[in-house]
Amino acid sequence: MQLASKERSLFTQVVKHYEAKQYKKGLKAANQILGKNPNHGDTQAMKALIINAQGNSDEAFVLCKVALKNAMKSHVCWHVYGLLWRCVKNYEEAIKAYKFALKLEPDSQQILRDLALLQMQMRDYDGYIKSRRIILQSVGPRGKNSTSRQNWTALAVAQHLAGDLYDAEKTLTTFEETLRSPPSKSDNEHSEAVLYKNTIIAETGETERALDHLEVIFKNNLDRTAVMETRAKYLLQLDRKQEAEKAYRALLERNTDCREYYEGLRAALSLKESDSESLKALYDEYAKKSPRSDTPRRVPLDFLQGEEFREAADQYLQQMLHKGVPSTFANIKALYSDSAKRDTIQGLVESYLEGTHAPLTNGTSERQIDGEQNPASKQSRFEMSVLYFLAQHYNYHRSQNLAKAMELIDRAIEAEPEDVNLHMTKARIWKHRGNSSKASETMEKARSLDERDRYINTKAAKYQLRNDENEAANTNMGRFTKKDAFGGPLGDLIEMQCMWYITEDGESYLRQGKLGLALKRFMCVYDIFEIWQEDQFDFHTFSMKKGQIRAYIDMVKWQDHLREHPFFSRAAISAVKVYIRLFDDPHLRDQSLHGMNGNLERMSPSELKKAQKKARKAQEKQEQADAGKADAKKTAGVGADGEAKKDDNDPKGAKLVGTAEPLADAMKFLTPLLEFSPQNLAAQQVGFEVFLRRKKYLLALRCLLAAQSIKSSQPIYHEQAIRLRHTLKSLSEPLTPKVSQVLEAEFSSLVSPDADLLKLNTDYLAENSDSATHVQACLRVRQFLDPKTADDNQKDVIRTLAVPSVSLEDAIHGLDLLKEWKAESRYRQGYVAAAHERWPEATVFISQKD
Repeated sequence: MQLASKERSLFTQVVKHYEAKQYKKGLKAANQILGKNPNHGDTQAMKALIINAQGNSDEAFVLCKVALKNAMKSHVCWHVYGLLWRCVKNYEEAIKAYKFALKLEPDSQQILRDLALLQMQMRDYDGYIKSRRIILQSVGPRGKNSTSRQNWTALAVAQHLAGDLYDAEKTLTTFEETLRSPPSKSDNEHSEAVLYKNTIIAETGETERALDHLEVIFKNNLDRTAVMETRAKYLLQLDRKQEAEKAYRALLERNTDCREYYEGLRAALSLKESDSESLKALYDEYAKKSPRSDTPRRVPLDFLQGEEFREAADQYLQQMLHKGVPSTFANIKALYSDSAKRDTIQGLVESYLEGTHAPLTNGTSERQIDGEQNPASKQSRFEMSVLYFLAQHYNYHRSQNLAKAMELIDRAIEAEPEDVNLHMTKARIWKHRGNSSKASETMEKARSLDERDRYINTKAAKYQLRNDENEAANTNMGRFTKKDAFGGPLGDLIEMQCMWYITEDGESYLRQGKLGLALKRFMCVYDIFEIWQEDQFDFHTFSMKKGQIRAYIDMVKWQDHLREHPFFSRAAISAVKVYIRLFDDPHLRDQSLHGMNGNLERMSPSELKKAQKKARKAQEKQEQADAGKADAKKTAGVGADGEAKKDDNDPKGAKLVGTAEPLADAMKFLTPLLEFSPQNLAAQQVGFEVFLRRKKYLLALRCLLAAQSIKSSQPIYHEQAIRLRHTLKSLSEPLTPKVSQVLEAEFSSLVSPDADLLKLNTDYLAENSDSATHVQACLRVRQFLDPKTADDNQKDVIRTLAVPSVSLEDAIHGLDLLKEWKAESRYRQGYVAAAHERWPEATVFISQKD
């Protein structure tokens, strides 16, 4: 359908208004056109695009389908249809729509670019190469695309990522040959492109040719450090050690604190770690050249032994402690994996405290430090540094003596009551003693000493969350968030993707049994990773325009393993555990009953119904009160990007926790978790639990075998193996022959089908009776196999507290086990009393005792 000239002009305005995000004006212009031409497909499609941008995707899809019916052969309609699918992240359908649009309009640069972006996002490298080749060969709005470096580089990147290294190199070379004049020396894009080309040559395995190419571009390349590092690496790989030595020495002249340069120089000099004398001489050479550098003085402590280590450690520690460097302990604690070095360090620093050490005589620690001349002040600082170091030493898990650590830090605080670092260390000591309340209180005291320090503010908030003080932590974080942020401090933290806080907040709510709020936080973390995945779209074009190719390649490779990130694993594992609890206890899906869970099992159906009704009324009343407070505090719903923000219609996660299919929802987290973190033991364990409940026994076995390959000594492996065998024995309907055959082929060697599971568990218990975690796992199995042993099991859990190696963490797990079994109060009280006697400062046993 052809439009009149006035309507054609209006249609152009619709497109401009959409691109300028002036959606109301765009809708007004579109409605004017449709008033005279109600079935004009292109206008309907553009209107659908505007409606979608306003957040009404369902309505947009309906209108776009109407547009397609009215103009089936319009490339605009199909292009818009693809854009709508892209917005809902259905990239396969979007690609189909783009390809159909291209059949109708093969020369459309915009559709080609959109298709190429999606192919890159989907890692369809073959399709991406084809699209980039078409773009390169076509004529763009400003002339031939073949004259644009950006298009040539994009094609080379596509070929590189697809593994066609020689084609990628040829593409970049071809463009260089088309240049009529050499690029200027300040051309950063060219400098980056030739260095990128060099990395491609190196990836082909032709190191000699890569080095020759690097020598050609060496003088004029702007990234001098990268060129020098790459050249040194090539020389070392080619075994040209004399040249490699010169290259690494040149790098060390630029930066004497880079460990990689020292490692390269050691390799070039063929120095082995056993040749400690030569290595020490090498590092001493650079320590003399750069007295302020830490690396040449610290690294020798890694390979020196015996008396040589003692002398070097003494010199290093005295110099650092006289300077009062707060990070001294952090610098050397890696050495504690060697018990002899740990004991040597302890002896040295204890001698400093007692004053029985021999002071350094080379002047480095007495006269030249910071130009300070006051001996009394210098000695005072040294003593404070020694106390601080020893407090951290005795707080560290490899050398732990918490009573001594507390005594030392109290002495230090008495001398310097306003020192933030000292109060932070004291808070850590309280944390290791299990007293999260005093740890939080002490860290808050440290924060109050320097209210403008963001780091100590976040540490205080973290400790408050560990003590389940969510509101106090939110208030503290609000000191450094925008005052007028939509959603308050928490809203701003979510907007800034502050994952450590969101994760800690979720784990706190999980400990408190507030499963809805816990799931809300874990879902926030999931959404952040989705945003990061989506953010690639911006860089597919931005990096080509700016010529930052190597950084772009690194970003793409990082994105391919994005969900290996520890924050995702941590949130996903916690979320899956919540969904398992929701499946095992359906009452938990009714958020109004949270806090009553201990009494639910004892209620009759009529009592439960009354309790639910009463709890829902109380919840509705609370929600109305909360809504009133929210209305009073409500600010303009605008985020940091200037876009309108929708109100959260599920602020407490009631919809999330009220799911009808918790295990299906758990798979949203579990699938990427198992795919990208297969070596995460906790991931395999929660995977087993989900698949066992879903009756996916082959997948459960796969998780069990993966856990075995990671760490077969873990007691939960024994527990899960017996549970799987018992489940297979107890099936009401037999498995299909193929499934049964595969299961037995893999599982029989672990637990025989005819095994006496109770005896197997008893034998395992006898072999591991000196480990509290193993005993707890065996008791859990015994309870599972024979519920009649409940009294004996609960008594035996209390007895685990007498195991010499039992830790505070083991004791907390034992209490959780009694709660899981809904143990009688006498057993729980007896357990808490015994645990409190052994760990009198542990908050968890103090609160339970009270």
